[in-house]
Amino acid sequence: MRKSYTLAELDEEHSKDNPLEQFQLWFDEALKSNVPEPTAMTLATVDQHMKPSTRIVLLKGLGEEGLVWYTNYQSRKGLELAGNPYAALQFHWVELERVVRVEGLVEKISAEESDAYFKSRPIDSQLGAWASPQSQVLSVRHELEEAFTQVQHKFGQNPPRPAHWGGYRLIAQEWEFWQGRPSRLHDRLRYQRQGSTKTWRKDRLAP
Repeated sequence: MRKSYTLAELDEEHSKDNPLEQFQLWFDEALKSNVPEPTAMTLATVDQHMKPSTRIVLLKGLGEEGLVWYTNYQSRKGLELAGNPYAALQFHWVELERVVRVEGLVEKISAEESDAYFKSRPIDSQLGAWASPQSQVLSVRHELEEAFTQVQHKFGQNPPRPAHWGGYRLIAQEWEFWQGRPSRLHDRLRYQRQGSTKTWRKDRLAP
């Protein structure tokens, strides 16, 4: 199966000098284009044996500090990040023929930020964070459903945030923007942070 990419182009002159601004531009276009799940991003981590793993998480915050998502700290990704706090994220907006890759250091966000976001979630999602021992083996699905019923009875409509659940922030060191082009001569622009400064070096990469 082959597809010819013809929707747009990406060049040095018309792209932003700051990758966060370039991402915001593309992200807004993804929202306006009604791309399914525009906040969905693949998170790649590495375990203690250098074996990589990926999963989909949702972007919940964006700023100069980095990109934020929420999850169970005791999940596989949480344990892998505890051992190696470097990770990569990837957005793939198929309908726009675009990919964005981000690499950097990951840190937990503050408890106050996690508390605020937890309270904004639907009540069933709040209870689900308590009920699910994420990444652990279940003998039958009924275990999960029974756990949900138990926490529902315990907390009612006002569950506190579990200590094992909260947010992470990836502090970007490198961004790459990929725009599909005809003849597989795709546009790729890479931004690399210069030391500890807020300045970025922008380079075109061969497809």
